[in-house]
Amino acid sequence: MRIFIADDSPIVSDRLIAMLSEMEGVEVTGHAEDAVEATRMIRELRPDAVVLDIRLANGSGIDVLNAIKMDRPEVLVIMLTLYPYAQYRDSCMKAGASFFLDKATGFEQISEVLGLLVHKSVTEAAKPVLR
Repeated sequence: MRIFIADDSPIVSDRLIAMLSEMEGVEVTGHAEDAVEATRMIRELRPDAVVLDIRLANGSGIDVLNAIKMDRPEVLVIMLTLYPYAQYRDSCMKAGASFFLDKATGFEQISEVLGLLVHKSVTEAAKPVLR
């Protein structure tokens, strides 16, 4: 599973990259701190999933979410934010986010979610084709 990270904090990005790079079946394809750059790179790199912060330079993660869902509605988006307020959660989920996690309490859930998805895709790929 190819993952892209968009977060304005280099510390958070580095921590995510380190955590996800240790996971079997997960490849971090790129990262950005800027909404415009994130949107461009996501369109170019075409990851399977995006970990996306709400707060980014030159726009918001919600702007990025709306843009990428218009192009690729199937991409899995995990919103990871320090703004876990209901109005943001509702906006993100309505725009097509699959998960909305609080950085303070849900950071480790990212690896759990992606681990389950990687396992599911491996299991699905291993199923015999019925004709």
